[in-house]
Amino acid sequence: MILEKVSAESEDIAVIKRDMQDAFQVGAEKYFGKNEKKILPDKDIDKSLFAKGAAIYKAVENGEIIGGVVVCIDEKTQCNHLDLLYVKNGVQSKGVGQAIWKEIEKLYPDTKVWETFTPYFEKRNVHFYINVCGFHAVEFFNPKHKSTDIPDDMVGGDYFFRFEKIMK
Repeated sequence: MILEKVSAESEDIAVIKRDMQDAFQVGAEKYFGKNEKKILPDKDIDKSLFAKGAAIYKAVENGEIIGGVVVCIDEKTQCNHLDLLYVKNGVQSKGVGQAIWKEIEKLYPDTKVWETFTPYFEKRNVHFYINVCGFHAVEFFNPKHKSTDIPDDMVGGDYFFRFEKIMK
C-alpha cells in the first residue's frame, strides 16, 4: 500500500468521498438498520477537506484507491486532528487502516498530540483507535455533555467518544 497526498480539487476526491460514504454508511447500518439518509453528507466531508491545515491522502494498492485519510495539522502547536479515516468496503480487516495510520504518524513526527472522534456505536472504530493505534478515550459526549465540534444531524450525534494519542 502507498499513501499519496492529494489536493481537495483532485479528480480522486469524488472516488474518495463515495468510498468513504459507503464505508461509513455500512458501519452505521450495521447498528441502526437500513437508512436512506446519507450518514456522512458531502458538506461534512467538505468541511474537513477544506479546513485550515487539512492534508488529504489516498491509500493505493495495485492502482486502486483502497482507503484514505484527512488530517488537520497545526504547525504551531503540533496538536493535530484525525478528521476522517476510512478503508473501502471489502478491504477491511486486512491491516489497511493500521498501515494508513502508521504512515500518517511517520509523515508528522513532530506531532505532540493526535485527537479524533468516533460515534459510540462504532465498536470497530473504538477497538481500532484504542487497541491498534494506541489512542485513549478521554471524553464521552452525550446529551448532558455536548460537543460543539460534532454536527447535530450526524447519526449518533449525541453520543461520541473523543480520543487522544500523546506522542513521545
